[in-house]
Amino acid sequence: MDTEQLQAFLGWCTVINMGLLLCWFIALATFRDQIHKLHSRWFSINLEDFSQLHYTAMAGFKLSILMLNISPYIALRLMA
Repeated sequence: MDTEQLQAFLGWCTVINMGLLLCWFIALATFRDQIHKLHSRWFSINLEDFSQLHYTAMAGFKLSILMLNISPYIALRLMA
């Protein structure tokens, strides 16, 4: 795999992962109560903890995208 293919791969991974993050945010912003109701059937969690858990998970996912997709993509672009 050459650097151009790797750049394309990382670029598409970034687009897909950011799309997933956006869908997650939209679903949570739109259907927070319904999602909480569904999850509270399985786990005893109040709405405040539920929101904090999702916010923390989204931050971790965003950081993972930055470290595993965007940073290597930028490094490869600078090498070319």
